[in-house]
Amino acid sequence: VPGESGLGKSTLVNSLFLTDMYRDRKLLNAEERITQTVEITKHVVDIEEKGVKLRLTIVDTPGFGDAVNNTECWKPVADYIDQQFEQYFRDESGLNRKNIQDNRVHCCIYFISPFGHGLRPLDVEFMRALHQRVNIVPVLAKADTLTPIEVERMKNKIREEIDHYGIRIYQFPECDSDEDEEFKLQDQALKESIPFAVIGSNTVVEAKGRRVRGRLYPWGIVEVENPSHCDFVKLRTMLVRTHMQDLKDVTRETHYENYRTQCIQSMTRMVVKE
Repeated sequence: VPGESGLGKSTLVNSLFLTDMYRDRKLLNAEERITQTVEITKHVVDIEEKGVKLRLTIVDTPGFGDAVNNTECWKPVADYIDQQFEQYFRDESGLNRKNIQDNRVHCCIYFISPFGHGLRPLDVEFMRALHQRVNIVPVLAKADTLTPIEVERMKNKIREEIDHYGIRIYQFPECDSDEDEEFKLQDQALKESIPFAVIGSNTVVEAKGRRVRGRLYPWGIVEVENPSHCDFVKLRTMLVRTHMQDLKDVTRETHYENYRTQCIQSMTRMVVKE
């Protein structure tokens, strides 16, 4: 879950999985953040979706994009992804293949700041450095700071720049012809929502007699799970319901297979030299 500090990553993750993973986290002041290096922290969370229990590992990157010089701040993230591939490759090549634990990273939710005019150089550098390693799902953070027109304008700009810079984000698979129309419409709505405009909140507020998760403003209430307010529900649906298996399949068949091929080629060259 990379993205600079202050974009609501922690709040969104807690909102997505109905948890409080950052309860004991110490918030750094501005001076401390300048000298902070990018860390990799893991959190395991158990969720239940339609009666199915899932165990997810959330990988956070505190310190990302906070330094004065952010050159190659994506490298610890890339190294972590490669390390998981390496461990899986070793286990796969070993004798005890039945009990392999899969710690490969299947999805990277990349947070884009709403305070600008599209992608920043850091965004482009990060996504281009990682798009061959992991499924990147871009999200437009803190969408409640923009008007609906500004959200659409920002989404269009980001999509244009992703295409212009040759960034390969996660591609939704085409629906099978025998899928029902409702699923096809839902799938099309997900595709058209990229980058997902998201809002996170762990606060329950009262809205028209209903208790909902949202944010209370002088002008009204923003409901996190109201599709007309943001894309939170679409993002969650895509991650844990409709496309979780496809994210894993693309990791296995494309990203990991590329890594595995490189490893085998490297080992072959070493043998030939000897």
